[in-house]
Amino acid sequence: MSRRILVLAGTGEAKELCARLRDADIDAVASLAGATRTPDALAVTTRHGGFGGADAFADYLAQEDIQAVVDATHPFASAMSLRSAEVCRTRGVGYLQLLRPAWASQKGDQWTLIDQEEDAARIIGPRSTVFLATGRQTLERFVNLQGRRVICRQIDPPTKPFPFEGGEYLIGRPPFTVLDETILFRQLGVDWLVVKNAGGTASRSKLDAARALKLRVAMINRPPQPEAPKVATVQEAFEWVKAL
Repeated sequence: MSRRILVLAGTGEAKELCARLRDADIDAVASLAGATRTPDALAVTTRHGGFGGADAFADYLAQEDIQAVVDATHPFASAMSLRSAEVCRTRGVGYLQLLRPAWASQKGDQWTLIDQEEDAARIIGPRSTVFLATGRQTLERFVNLQGRRVICRQIDPPTKPFPFEGGEYLIGRPPFTVLDETILFRQLGVDWLVVKNAGGTASRSKLDAARALKLRVAMINRPPQPEAPKVATVQEAFEWVKAL
């Protein structure tokens, strides 16, 4: 039987895992959904764009003789993870979710936990300067923040105007240091930082900067994840693949 592995990518962990699979001479292919127009290159053959639904994903697994799937997508790509886990279960394909631990508040943090983007307006005052570190895909869900100064940072230049008045784009490609973020938040006069609880170390610098500046943070809780085998590190995922 083929040992071909499909890595559902889009995170730093996926990039590292692909490099380790290549170095171990394990047959692997990666898939990027296309959320970023110019993503970093991966070490294995990479397909771009969505699969087109559960049936199309199942067909792809069969056509490419995929033995196992490592889901290393973003923790907020839950619809993709739930679908992928279910398709793999029904088709008898191995499935593992590589899910990094969520962030936990530390002494000095001023977090308010919310469950969805629309809840941010409930806790953020009308004359606040709000920094959205949540990406462009869910931007329209913040429309009820209209009346505040809203700054949305994204990797790619915008292709259409800001979806509501009072908003502006800021283009930046990570990583950002704590010093970078501290200087930026001071220059912009940020009152509130809105963040998805993505976890990991690469993007934690904004939270460390917010703590140093005593900024308030609206932290969006993670959506439900599939009931499936999970690991928290690239090493654990690599060992799982090797044990197949």
